[in-house]
This record gives sequence, C-alpha cells and structure tokens, in this order.
Amino acid sequence: MTDTIADMLIRIKNAYLARKDNISLPHSQLKASIAQVLLDAGYINEVQTQTNDKKQQNLFITLKYLHDEPVLTQVKRISKPGCRVYVSQANIPAVLHGYGLAILSTSAGILSGQKAKEKGLGGELLCEIW
Repeated sequence: MTDTIADMLIRIKNAYLARKDNISLPHSQLKASIAQVLLDAGYINEVQTQTNDKKQQNLFITLKYLHDEPVLTQVKRISKPGCRVYVSQANIPAVLHGYGLAILSTSAGILSGQKAKEKGLGGELLCEIW
C-alpha cells in the first residue's frame, strides 16, 4: 500500500456510511496524529492505541454521531505520494467556508488549518474533511 493516509480516511468514511461504532486500523505515528486532530475538531469520540497478541499496535477509533447522523460526511485527499501539494500560511483553504477542516503537515507537526494559521505556519496540505 502506497498511501496509508488515504486508506485511513476512506476506512473512517466507510465506517460512518456503514453506521459502525468504531474501527481498528494499523498504527503509525502519522495516523495517530491525524486521528488526534480529528478528535480535537470533534469528528470522532475517542482514539486509543492497542497491542494485539502478535505485539502489533492498532489504532482504535470510536466514531461520533449527532442525532443518528454521521458527523463526518466527506473526505478529500489533496496531497498524494505522486503529487505533493504545499501551501503557505496565507493560502490555507477555508473548507466549506469554515465548516470543514483542513489538515496540514507542518514543521510543528500535524495541525488543523486553523491552528496552522494561528501559528503562522504553512506546510503540506494532506486532506480536507467536512
């Protein structure tokens, strides 16, 4: 698999569409950071790291619903392994006029678009979520 971030985002979206309560996926520090941004923004309820019998770590994400409707409805992967997209602080997009979330990889770590603007940082635009 070449794009583990896209795989993570699609697994979350598909779990919401199937009305699952939680999902489990292979752990990596990058995925855990993205999940933490989603947790801080209110798109998911909980993130845990669990170790299975084979000593492999998994990321366990509890999904969030509001009035039995998914909180997350769409994801769009922007920067891909074959075509990286970088933005400056002034060019960070406002997803759905501020109702969505842009996730960036900056020199200060994985941040939401709003936090990156507050810190005056630009970086690689990983995805947009709404």
